[in-house]
Amino acid sequence: MNWLHPTPDGCTVTVKATPRSSTSAFAGADPEWVRVRLQAPPVDGKANAALIALFADTFGIPKRSVEILTGDTARLKRVRLHGVSAAAVAALLSSAP
Repeated sequence: MNWLHPTPDGCTVTVKATPRSSTSAFAGADPEWVRVRLQAPPVDGKANAALIALFADTFGIPKRSVEILTGDTARLKRVRLHGVSAAAVAALLSSAP
């Protein structure tokens, strides 16, 4: 799982986002990233906001605890989750379809 790295206050996750999907959901894990489908279009930061909301809702953390580190305008992004352990992320996202 090269897509998940623990940090002292949580973890970082590498995601590959696909905007304009029918629903927002996690779509499985590849060796290098987690696939995420987002209903929002990649315009004016709407897809990034949808990505932050998806992580916050999935892990029960506030949106301010989700931070996009790299890839603001790219499909491949690194996301930091504050207050969520790498083990919790691995358990939930590894079982995604």
